[in-house]
Amino acid sequence: MFFTKVFYEDKQLENERLELTDKNSLYFLGPNLTLRNCTLILKVSARNLFFDGVRFLNCTFEVKQELKNHQQWVFASLKGCRFKGRLSGCDFGHWPGYSEGWEHGAIEDCDFSEARLDGCRFMGCDPRTLKFPKWPCFTILEPIRRAPELRSVKWPGEFGDVVVENLHKRPQSTVALTLFAPAEAKQFETTEEELKAVIEKFDFIVY
Repeated sequence: MFFTKVFYEDKQLENERLELTDKNSLYFLGPNLTLRNCTLILKVSARNLFFDGVRFLNCTFEVKQELKNHQQWVFASLKGCRFKGRLSGCDFGHWPGYSEGWEHGAIEDCDFSEARLDGCRFMGCDPRTLKFPKWPCFTILEPIRRAPELRSVKWPGEFGDVVVENLHKRPQSTVALTLFAPAEAKQFETTEEELKAVIEKFDFIVY
């Protein structure tokens, strides 16, 4: 399949609307690109979207189709941005040694309250500056350090055996993990209500 390559690089854009929606295009953002107060409409899969040292300042991301397993966020600096739509398996922030370009990764003062996140990790940042989505999403803060406490209780279905038991294997820079209860309940043979009953016991889980 032939793809058209679209490049945004070596410039500063302000108050622009970028529609990254063509399934037959590959979008390259960066290097040396700064977007300020821009709106980005995303309606392509992760394999169509590449970041390289791009800076997003006070931008809004409207994700029109679920964005799955998009690790490219860790090559971008995000400050004061808002996210809307569904994202799963995405990583944000500062992940030392992940891959070439990791040094550009950062996230602060961003708002995910209008997004639906599942299996999304936040790396090397201060999660207190972030607004996470509410229930049925829930966010485990400092999952690696808190893993022993989480393992000390009985979780419903297979959630404990699969998710909780393996938290310590996450990258050391992971400071928060956001999950979507309906998807987790379906995958691990439990219910949202049973998950919530355990989640409520921990003050380091945001929901």
